[in-house]
Amino acid sequence: MSSITVSPLRAGLSFGARVSGVTLTTLADEQVRAQLREVFEDRGMILFEDVEPGGRLQVEISTVFGPLKDHPVPTVPRVGQALHPGIIEIGQAPREGNIVEIDGREVTSWLPWHFDHCYNNELNRAGVLRCITGVTEGGETGFADGIELYRQLSPELRQRIETRNVLYSLNLRFRDMRFGLADGFREVQPHAALQKTIDYGKQLPRAVHPAVWTRTTGEKVLHVSPWMAEGIEGDETPDGDQLLEAVCRDVLTKITPYFHRWRPTDMVIWDNWRMLHAVSGHDPDEARVMHRTTIEGDYGLGYFEGHAVGDEILEMTV
Repeated sequence: MSSITVSPLRAGLSFGARVSGVTLTTLADEQVRAQLREVFEDRGMILFEDVEPGGRLQVEISTVFGPLKDHPVPTVPRVGQALHPGIIEIGQAPREGNIVEIDGREVTSWLPWHFDHCYNNELNRAGVLRCITGVTEGGETGFADGIELYRQLSPELRQRIETRNVLYSLNLRFRDMRFGLADGFREVQPHAALQKTIDYGKQLPRAVHPAVWTRTTGEKVLHVSPWMAEGIEGDETPDGDQLLEAVCRDVLTKITPYFHRWRPTDMVIWDNWRMLHAVSGHDPDEARVMHRTTIEGDYGLGYFEGHAVGDEILEMTV
């Protein structure tokens, strides 16, 4: 049997694992692939260390956890589509995209806490990221465990949000965030290329997902995305909004995240049904390029408001 090494991501964390020794050769062993799936289910996130460069290994690691999901927008850059289908490129030229100010510092590529596909009825199973072009400072990807967030939430808020559903829309504009927007936030430059998508998203049905759901293993997961949340289903009132804001604020106050500083030999997979993730942002004068694959799947709990039919653009991940 081929061997890999598994260790905790960081002392004191309730989630995450470090795995080394993963190669195309070790992945040919079905026992190794089964072990990786077990680690993923147990820890919610895996940092693969010392991986060899190139898209072939990223695709092979991704397929351990399920079939790949392609991005529905044809203009999104593909990477080696003929050899390595399913890899997209995420990045922008210096000063090209969104620029925001957080606590007096201007950054680009900043993303607030969220889970992928919150604006769609189906949630992809997982995302896999690799850094191609890093930055001098910042550009870290943060991860937080929904199981731990549920445990940390105040008992009063936990009781009130437990059976509620949250509405989400495809509104990527940070300044439009209604819940949990970071203190000290200011939009300096919007992402002009996304405005067409934002305008189109206003015509689409809103998605509905439970604020709390229970895994087959019994753990309850607080799964609320502050980004793109519109309110509580059936309670879009001042009281309902106050509850959702209180939950988001409690999460931001008590969250115990892991922020990963990228190296060229790193690759990360996270459970989109369990984890929230965010990006710290970086100097707008620097470029940062990531390669991503998305794992297909769904937990079967989401739907569109009024049982409406969705749109192909809602299949994208951001």
